[in-house]
Amino acid sequence: MSHPAARLPGARPVVFVGGVRTPFGRARPDGLYAATRADDLAVKAVRELLRRYPELPPERIDDVALAATSQTGDQGLTLGRSVGVLAGLPRSVPGFAVDRMCAGAMTAVTATAAAIGFGAQDVTIAGGVEHMGHHPMGSAADPNPRFVAERLVDPEALAMGATAENLHDRYPTLTRARADAFGVASQARYAAALASGRIEPDLVPVAVRDPLRGWGLATADEPPRPGTTLAAVADLPTPFRPGGRVTAATSAPLTDGAAVCLLAGADVADELGLPAGMRLVSFAYAGSTPRSWASDRCRPPTEPSTGPA
Repeated sequence: MSHPAARLPGARPVVFVGGVRTPFGRARPDGLYAATRADDLAVKAVRELLRRYPELPPERIDDVALAATSQTGDQGLTLGRSVGVLAGLPRSVPGFAVDRMCAGAMTAVTATAAAIGFGAQDVTIAGGVEHMGHHPMGSAADPNPRFVAERLVDPEALAMGATAENLHDRYPTLTRARADAFGVASQARYAAALASGRIEPDLVPVAVRDPLRGWGLATADEPPRPGTTLAAVADLPTPFRPGGRVTAATSAPLTDGAAVCLLAGADVADELGLPAGMRLVSFAYAGSTPRSWASDRCRPPTEPSTGPA
């Protein structure tokens, strides 16, 4: 368990100045970014962040932390450093990469925020990029056979879709009907946010190349499906378990895109005239038992009988 930086004696207040993201594309051969590199998506986001805050001297940036789940190919080569150089930051600005799966970008934020809170840094850029079209989930992974052979991990714990089905098993009140309704409501909320102008201000347009159609401009998200109805999702298949309850309507889409934010010590933000949109209060991380929620067959003999956190 990490120790919340904001609770440390004498911790320095840390603020979120602002953030931007690319439009999100569908991770498939005809998706927005099928012919666009992952690191170029992150570069575009960082450049836009710098453009929006001209009062920030680039040399005042102390670190660039970028996360990616698949750290290979165009998502490899120490993303924070390589993207910083490609984005035109001074060569003196360091950078690093983070891998904590779905929590990677949040870890990039809290790691650099902790450094600011400790007083080791003043201003950082943090975020993440994922090009699932180029790097399908788990495509380059080679899990150690000991995980299963020694019953350290339930095989189902290696697939998030199976984990979602296990959550339905553990909590029977989480019915498919409730999940479907939540998924449909999420689409409606996105449509309302888009209509009221709350989505576009955070987006940075990205020039994209299509080998057949030439150049274009990505200005809107591809994955959302406004207008989705309960009737339309009622008969969707359950790919993670026959007769299961998790469908495409209640799963995260396979997505390509990047997002970054600017963090600073509150005193430095005041000094430079940077806005403070939010203040970091605290943070913590905890692991859960990597086994099936529906079974105890992988529980080590010394593990307490209580369920995973």
